[in-house]
Amino acid sequence: MSPETMAALSTWGPILVMIMIFYFLLYRPQKAAQKRRMNMLDSLKTGHKVMTIGGLYGTIEAIDDKVVRLKIAPNTVIEVSRASINSNISLEEQQD
Repeated sequence: MSPETMAALSTWGPILVMIMIFYFLLYRPQKAAQKRRMNMLDSLKTGHKVMTIGGLYGTIEAIDDKVVRLKIAPNTVIEVSRASINSNISLEEQQD
């Protein structure tokens, strides 16, 4: 290799290695988690038991694009944002 090539590698090499580290340790896992969350939100159906980000447990009574109606107690139905659903307890119970 020529001295110019070696100089370029010594200058840009560490930067490229750091970009690869950030990609594999930060960006890629975050995208995978985001994809799993979107799949979970897309699979929500009436009757599923869910937990909200705030820790409320409930059963889905009705669902649309942005709002979910949760039954949290007898004769108590609340509306929450679909994005506030943290986990689908029904699917977790089926997988165990």
